[in-house]
Amino acid sequence: QLQLVESGGGLVQPGGSLRLSCAASGFTLNYYAVGWFRQAPGKEREAVSCMGSSGGRTNYADSVKGRFTSSRDNAKNTVYLQMNNLKTENTAVYYCAAKPLSRLCVLRREDFGSWGQGTQVTVSS
Repeated sequence: QLQLVESGGGLVQPGGSLRLSCAASGFTLNYYAVGWFRQAPGKEREAVSCMGSSGGRTNYADSVKGRFTSSRDNAKNTVYLQMNNLKTENTAVYYCAAKPLSRLCVLRREDFGSWGQGTQVTVSS
């Protein structure tokens, strides 16, 4: 059974950092494009980043470029989202999602069929 589990969320002060993890089970994550998305209260779910499968490039939303970095650890079947210089407006539930065999990854949530349960990130002083 294909499963994604996010972790690493929490409370952080503005300017701080967090690293989110997205661990996969039941499939080899390297063969999947992995997207990170977030949803703030009362807002639509929006794309944050999208990493293509098997070494494909990573695309980022303009609002996080230069601050967020996505990476893979194939040995752990896990994708990470390193978030630096966090801002209060980054407060949201963060989700990872996967779609198979997509080296070209577009920041579009409709393309993704497998989702994790989400992890809460709160940026507040």
